[in-house]
Amino acid sequence: MTPEDMLEARGLLLPPITPPIANYISAVRTGNLVFLSGHGPFRAGESHRTGKLGADLTVDEGYAAAQTVALNLLASLKAEIGELSRVRRIVKVLGMVNSAPDFTDQPSVINGASDLLVAVFGDNGRHARSAVSMVSLPGAIPVEIEMIVEIDG
Repeated sequence: MTPEDMLEARGLLLPPITPPIANYISAVRTGNLVFLSGHGPFRAGESHRTGKLGADLTVDEGYAAAQTVALNLLASLKAEIGELSRVRRIVKVLGMVNSAPDFTDQPSVINGASDLLVAVFGDNGRHARSAVSMVSLPGAIPVEIEMIVEIDG
């Protein structure tokens, strides 16, 4: 099965690409690496959720937001490389969580993205990762994630 088939089997589709909100591009390819800029939980160009984890949102709501971000990342990746079957490995994920001061479960939130990547790419979806707290994120989004991907030349 292709990665797109794996998504469809889970009832998930890649969303339309949301254009960057500032002066940057969504993906940069150098050699066999693709660097994906920070993406948020947008659907049809609108924020899917806003708020802080531990104050406004639960871990489960943050997990769902992180999964939405992963779908957005994959949509940008596909636009850059043509087919997700070209992914050799998800190398690195940086997950930033808009957190209340006493919230400490950032890893469980970012698992929403990591679990999806492993489900779609198997062992090639396992990646190095950081899940960190932020005092705020643009537009009050709860999660922003950036990713580095190795592709077949």
